[in-house]
Amino acid sequence: MMTVSQVSELAGVSVRTLQYYDKIGLLEPSSVTEAGYRLYDDTALERLEQILLFRELEFPLKDIQAILDSPGFDREKALSQQIKLLEMKRQHLDDIISFARGIKLIGVRAVDLSIFNTSKIEEYKAKAREEWGDTDAYREYSEKSQGRSPEDEASINERFMNVFAAFGQMRNEPADSDKVQAQVGVLKDFITENFYTCTNEILSSLGTAYASGGEFTENIDKAAGKGTASFTAAAIAVYCKNN
Repeated sequence: MMTVSQVSELAGVSVRTLQYYDKIGLLEPSSVTEAGYRLYDDTALERLEQILLFRELEFPLKDIQAILDSPGFDREKALSQQIKLLEMKRQHLDDIISFARGIKLIGVRAVDLSIFNTSKIEEYKAKAREEWGDTDAYREYSEKSQGRSPEDEASINERFMNVFAAFGQMRNEPADSDKVQAQVGVLKDFITENFYTCTNEILSSLGTAYASGGEFTENIDKAAGKGTASFTAAAIAVYCKNN
Protein backbone atom coordinates (compact mmCIF):
# COMPACT_ATOMS: atom_id res chain seq x y z
CA MET A 1 0.00 0.00 0.00
CA MET A 2 1.14 3.55 -0.72
CA THR A 3 0.00 6.77 0.92
CA VAL A 4 -1.41 9.63 -1.12
CA SER A 5 1.87 11.52 -0.65
CA GLN A 6 3.89 8.59 -1.96
CA VAL A 7 1.62 8.21 -4.98
CA SER A 8 1.85 11.94 -5.61
CA GLU A 9 5.64 11.81 -5.58
CA LEU A 10 5.80 8.66 -7.71
CA ALA A 11 3.38 9.81 -10.41
CA GLY A 12 4.09 13.53 -10.37
CA VAL A 13 0.44 14.26 -9.61
CA SER A 14 -0.39 16.69 -6.83
CA VAL A 15 -2.07 15.49 -3.64
CA ARG A 16 -4.87 17.94 -4.32
CA THR A 17 -5.45 16.35 -7.74
CA LEU A 18 -5.60 12.86 -6.22
CA GLN A 19 -8.06 14.12 -3.61
CA TYR A 20 -10.19 15.59 -6.38
CA TYR A 21 -10.09 12.32 -8.33
CA ASP A 22 -11.38 10.60 -5.20
CA LYS A 23 -14.12 13.20 -4.71
CA ILE A 24 -15.54 12.72 -8.22
CA GLY A 25 -15.22 8.93 -8.11
CA LEU A 26 -12.53 8.73 -10.77
CA LEU A 27 -9.86 7.21 -8.53
CA GLU A 28 -10.90 6.06 -5.09
CA PRO A 29 -8.27 4.90 -2.57
CA SER A 30 -8.14 1.19 -1.84
CA SER A 31 -8.71 1.93 1.83
CA VAL A 32 -8.70 4.75 4.35
CA THR A 33 -7.01 4.48 7.73
CA GLU A 34 -8.74 5.36 10.98
CA ALA A 35 -6.79 8.60 10.90
CA GLY A 36 -8.27 9.41 7.50
CA TYR A 37 -5.19 8.70 5.36
CA ARG A 38 -5.84 7.42 1.85
CA LEU A 39 -4.00 4.23 0.85
CA TYR A 40 -3.55 2.91 -2.70
CA ASP A 41 -2.79 -0.68 -3.74
CA ASP A 42 -1.49 -1.97 -7.10
CA THR A 43 -4.98 -2.07 -8.62
CA ALA A 44 -5.54 1.60 -7.77
CA LEU A 45 -2.12 2.50 -9.17
CA GLU A 46 -2.97 0.65 -12.38
CA ARG A 47 -6.14 2.71 -12.71
CA LEU A 48 -4.16 5.91 -12.11
CA GLU A 49 -1.79 4.80 -14.85
CA GLN A 50 -4.73 4.45 -17.24
CA ILE A 51 -6.08 7.84 -16.21
CA LEU A 52 -2.75 9.47 -16.96
CA LEU A 53 -2.56 7.70 -20.32
CA PHE A 54 -5.90 9.17 -21.35
CA ARG A 55 -4.88 12.57 -20.02
CA GLU A 56 -1.98 12.43 -22.47
CA LEU A 57 -4.61 12.00 -25.17
CA GLU A 58 -6.32 15.08 -23.68
CA PHE A 59 -9.57 13.39 -22.72
CA PRO A 60 -11.82 15.26 -20.26
CA LEU A 61 -11.98 13.62 -16.83
CA LYS A 62 -15.68 12.82 -17.28
CA ASP A 63 -14.96 10.88 -20.46
CA ILE A 64 -12.03 9.07 -18.86
CA GLN A 65 -14.27 7.91 -16.03
CA ALA A 66 -16.95 6.68 -18.44
CA ILE A 67 -14.38 4.74 -20.48
CA LEU A 68 -12.59 3.15 -17.53
CA ASP A 69 -15.84 2.19 -15.77
CA SER A 70 -17.23 0.60 -18.89
CA PRO A 71 -17.09 -3.22 -18.68
CA GLY A 72 -15.91 -3.22 -22.28
CA PHE A 73 -12.81 -1.13 -21.59
CA ASP A 74 -9.95 -2.42 -23.76
CA ARG A 75 -6.76 -1.84 -21.76
CA GLU A 76 -4.52 -3.22 -24.50
CA LYS A 77 -5.95 -0.80 -27.04
CA ALA A 78 -5.39 2.12 -24.69
CA LEU A 79 -1.79 1.10 -24.08
CA SER A 80 -1.11 0.65 -27.79
CA GLN A 81 -2.40 4.14 -28.50
CA GLN A 82 -0.31 5.62 -25.71
CA ILE A 83 2.84 3.86 -26.95
CA LYS A 84 2.22 5.23 -30.44
CA LEU A 85 1.67 8.75 -29.09
CA LEU A 86 4.84 8.63 -26.99
CA GLU A 87 6.83 7.39 -29.99
CA MET A 88 5.54 10.32 -32.03
CA LYS A 89 6.44 12.76 -29.25
CA ARG A 90 9.89 11.22 -28.93
CA GLN A 91 10.50 11.54 -32.66
CA HIS A 92 9.32 15.15 -32.54
CA LEU A 93 11.75 15.94 -29.70
CA ASP A 94 14.59 14.10 -31.45
CA ASP A 95 13.99 16.19 -34.57
CA ILE A 96 14.08 19.43 -32.58
CA ILE A 97 17.26 18.35 -30.77
CA SER A 98 18.95 17.52 -34.09
CA PHE A 99 17.80 20.85 -35.49
CA ALA A 100 19.17 22.75 -32.49
CA ARG A 101 22.50 20.93 -32.69
CA GLY A 102 22.73 21.81 -36.35
CA ILE A 103 22.26 25.50 -35.57
CA LYS A 104 24.91 25.29 -32.87
CA LEU A 105 27.43 23.70 -35.22
CA ILE A 106 26.94 25.70 -38.39
CA GLY A 107 24.94 28.74 -37.34
CA VAL A 108 21.55 29.83 -38.62
CA ARG A 109 21.60 29.52 -42.40
CA ALA A 110 17.86 29.32 -43.01
CA VAL A 111 14.66 29.56 -41.00
CA ASP A 112 12.76 26.27 -40.78
CA LEU A 113 9.80 26.63 -38.46
CA SER A 114 8.20 23.42 -39.75
CA ILE A 115 10.33 21.49 -37.28
CA PHE A 116 8.04 22.77 -34.51
CA ASN A 117 4.84 21.63 -36.23
CA THR A 118 2.92 19.19 -34.01
CA SER A 119 -0.09 18.77 -36.31
CA LYS A 120 0.55 15.03 -36.81
CA ILE A 121 0.59 14.45 -33.06
CA GLU A 122 -2.62 16.45 -32.61
CA GLU A 123 -4.21 14.56 -35.50
CA TYR A 124 -3.38 11.25 -33.84
CA LYS A 125 -4.83 12.42 -30.51
CA ALA A 126 -8.03 13.49 -32.24
CA LYS A 127 -8.33 10.17 -34.04
CA ALA A 128 -7.82 8.24 -30.81
CA ARG A 129 -10.47 10.31 -29.01
CA GLU A 130 -12.86 9.74 -31.89
CA GLU A 131 -12.31 5.97 -31.75
CA TRP A 132 -13.14 5.80 -28.06
CA GLY A 133 -16.15 8.04 -28.28
CA ASP A 134 -17.61 6.89 -31.59
CA THR A 135 -19.17 3.58 -30.60
CA ASP A 136 -22.81 2.82 -29.85
CA ALA A 137 -21.86 1.11 -26.59
CA TYR A 138 -19.83 4.09 -25.38
CA ARG A 139 -22.56 6.58 -26.28
CA GLU A 140 -25.19 4.45 -24.56
CA TYR A 141 -23.04 4.10 -21.45
CA SER A 142 -22.41 7.85 -21.38
CA GLU A 143 -26.14 8.51 -21.54
CA LYS A 144 -26.96 6.02 -18.79
CA SER A 145 -24.18 7.24 -16.48
CA GLN A 146 -24.95 10.92 -16.97
CA GLY A 147 -26.11 12.50 -13.74
CA ARG A 148 -25.15 9.58 -11.54
CA SER A 149 -23.63 10.57 -8.24
CA PRO A 150 -20.53 8.85 -6.83
CA GLU A 151 -22.90 7.08 -4.43
CA ASP A 152 -24.99 5.82 -7.37
CA GLU A 153 -21.87 4.53 -9.11
CA ALA A 154 -20.68 2.84 -5.92
CA SER A 155 -24.05 1.13 -5.51
CA ILE A 156 -24.02 -0.14 -9.10
CA ASN A 157 -20.47 -1.40 -8.76
CA GLU A 158 -21.34 -3.19 -5.53
CA ARG A 159 -24.33 -4.90 -7.14
CA PHE A 160 -22.16 -5.75 -10.14
CA MET A 161 -19.66 -7.49 -7.87
CA ASN A 162 -22.54 -9.34 -6.20
CA VAL A 163 -23.34 -10.86 -9.59
CA PHE A 164 -19.81 -12.28 -9.67
CA ALA A 165 -20.08 -13.34 -6.04
CA ALA A 166 -22.93 -15.62 -7.15
CA PHE A 167 -20.62 -17.12 -9.78
CA GLY A 168 -18.05 -17.65 -7.03
CA GLN A 169 -20.51 -19.76 -5.07
CA MET A 170 -21.04 -21.95 -8.16
CA ARG A 171 -17.36 -22.58 -9.00
CA ASN A 172 -17.62 -26.29 -8.22
CA GLU A 173 -20.50 -26.79 -10.65
CA PRO A 174 -20.15 -27.47 -14.41
CA ALA A 175 -19.96 -24.26 -16.44
CA ASP A 176 -22.72 -25.58 -18.71
CA SER A 177 -25.18 -26.39 -15.90
CA ASP A 178 -28.58 -24.72 -16.05
CA LYS A 179 -27.90 -22.83 -12.82
CA VAL A 180 -24.63 -21.38 -14.03
CA GLN A 181 -26.01 -20.53 -17.45
CA ALA A 182 -28.93 -18.74 -15.82
CA GLN A 183 -26.43 -16.62 -13.89
CA VAL A 184 -24.75 -15.67 -17.17
CA GLY A 185 -28.14 -14.37 -18.24
CA VAL A 186 -28.33 -12.34 -15.02
CA LEU A 187 -24.90 -10.86 -15.79
CA LYS A 188 -25.89 -10.01 -19.35
CA ASP A 189 -29.12 -8.34 -18.22
CA PHE A 190 -27.31 -6.36 -15.52
CA ILE A 191 -24.81 -4.97 -18.03
CA THR A 192 -27.61 -4.03 -20.42
CA GLU A 193 -29.61 -2.31 -17.69
CA ASN A 194 -26.77 -0.33 -16.15
CA PHE A 195 -24.13 0.12 -18.85
CA TYR A 196 -25.06 -0.64 -22.46
CA THR A 197 -26.84 -3.24 -24.58
CA CYS A 198 -24.86 -6.41 -24.03
CA THR A 199 -24.93 -8.43 -27.22
CA ASN A 200 -23.47 -11.93 -27.32
CA GLU A 201 -20.49 -10.51 -29.19
CA ILE A 202 -19.82 -7.98 -26.44
CA LEU A 203 -20.45 -10.61 -23.76
CA SER A 204 -17.90 -12.90 -25.38
CA SER A 205 -15.30 -10.10 -25.42
CA LEU A 206 -16.01 -9.38 -21.77
CA GLY A 207 -15.49 -13.03 -20.92
CA THR A 208 -12.07 -12.88 -22.53
CA ALA A 209 -11.25 -9.73 -20.54
CA TYR A 210 -12.39 -11.31 -17.28
CA ALA A 211 -9.87 -14.14 -17.70
CA SER A 212 -7.05 -12.01 -19.11
CA GLY A 213 -5.21 -11.70 -15.81
CA GLY A 214 -5.51 -7.90 -15.63
CA GLU A 215 -7.57 -5.53 -13.51
CA PHE A 216 -10.87 -7.29 -14.28
CA THR A 217 -9.51 -10.65 -13.14
CA GLU A 218 -8.07 -9.21 -9.96
CA ASN A 219 -11.23 -7.30 -9.02
CA ILE A 220 -13.54 -10.25 -9.67
CA ASP A 221 -11.37 -12.76 -7.80
CA LYS A 222 -10.95 -10.31 -4.92
CA ALA A 223 -14.71 -9.88 -4.59
CA ALA A 224 -15.84 -13.43 -5.30
CA GLY A 225 -12.92 -15.76 -4.64
CA LYS A 226 -9.85 -16.88 -6.56
CA GLY A 227 -10.71 -18.54 -9.85
CA THR A 228 -14.12 -16.89 -10.20
CA ALA A 229 -13.05 -14.73 -13.14
CA SER A 230 -11.84 -17.73 -15.15
CA PHE A 231 -14.95 -19.72 -14.20
CA THR A 232 -17.19 -16.85 -15.30
CA ALA A 233 -15.32 -16.62 -18.59
CA ALA A 234 -15.83 -20.35 -19.19
CA ALA A 235 -19.54 -20.04 -18.43
CA ILE A 236 -19.84 -17.08 -20.81
CA ALA A 237 -18.11 -19.07 -23.57
CA VAL A 238 -20.68 -21.85 -23.21
CA TYR A 239 -23.55 -19.34 -23.18
CA CYS A 240 -22.39 -17.54 -26.32
CA LYS A 241 -21.85 -20.83 -28.13
CA ASN A 242 -25.36 -22.05 -27.36
CA ASN A 243 -27.30 -18.83 -27.85
